[in-house]
Amino acid sequence: MLEKALEFLKTHNDVAFATVEGDRPKIRVFRIMLQEGTVLYFATSPRKEVYRQLQADPFAELLAMEGDISVRVTGKVSFDVPDDTARRIYAENAVLQRLYDSYASMVYFRLEISSLDYYDLTPDPPLLEHWTSEA
Repeated sequence: MLEKALEFLKTHNDVAFATVEGDRPKIRVFRIMLQEGTVLYFATSPRKEVYRQLQADPFAELLAMEGDISVRVTGKVSFDVPDDTARRIYAENAVLQRLYDSYASMVYFRLEISSLDYYDLTPDPPLLEHWTSEA
């Protein structure tokens, strides 16, 4: 199941990404820039709300969906992305090059998946599979 869900995320990398500010949820569309196993990498401007929100509360949730299938991921964000990985993310994502002058004008973060839900409404009854990391 985990492999099926991770493969879905690779082909559906535009996700709804939720954070918290105070006691209010905040959601926006984000793009998974790189996926290595159960670690998802993202990039943003240090001037955006999402950066401040994740600094204050590093827990996030995301949702990818197409048709009757969805994948929901929960995890904790960390900003300790190696420089070579940040350079690779910038080099491999043309949208970042269009929006930002250089890789150094952005912040990069990773989300380690702590739990994952895979939903498929196609079968009867619908399929719900849950995965949780050992950590």
